[in-house]
Amino acid sequence: MPNQSAQENYQGVWGNRIGYGEKPAFIVIDFMQGYTTQGEPLYAKGVVDAVKQTQPVLEAVRNKDILVIHTNILYQHPDQLDGGIWVKKSPVMRAMTEGNPAAKFCEEVQPREGEIVLTKNYASAFFGTNLASTLHSAQIDTVILVGCSTSGCIRATAVDAVQHGFRTIVIKECVGDRHQAPHEANLFDIDSKYGDVVTADSFYEYLNQF
Repeated sequence: MPNQSAQENYQGVWGNRIGYGEKPAFIVIDFMQGYTTQGEPLYAKGVVDAVKQTQPVLEAVRNKDILVIHTNILYQHPDQLDGGIWVKKSPVMRAMTEGNPAAKFCEEVQPREGEIVLTKNYASAFFGTNLASTLHSAQIDTVILVGCSTSGCIRATAVDAVQHGFRTIVIKECVGDRHQAPHEANLFDIDSKYGDVVTADSFYEYLNQF
């Protein structure tokens, strides 16, 4: 009906809760300085806020027996040919090369020794990487996603996660985008069809069981 809200329209059709499984992994997606440095084309205030919100959550996870994986985007070819059509559609991503400060991890949430760092060339952390096999070999059944951007790499990873057989959880305060509208629209879509979007407070409650 034309006057229905999205929530009303989806009610009873989409939005089933999937919940946590038996063994989670915490995946920090693309928190790189290009998104948090003013003046960079990729700069997004929403990502700055998400990094701040993620820092204490990540510290809490590190105190538990939970696998932590970080992803970044890094092109090796001087013309970014390893970025394929994506860098043609989104040439702003060409900045993600070795030596460019934009491609460095944000200091507040940078990987620690012993944590897996997985480099990808496209939006999904699963596409063209060994993420799925790494998780399956560790008997992981749940992925908890934080990072950026909500409408890009978070959404793409969430869609691929459920398609690879993982329960998918997104902490809404810990993901960010350059504009609130696509951020909220994609959180709504992920929560409706691909996983559960949860609050940081509820995630802290979940951590208490470990």
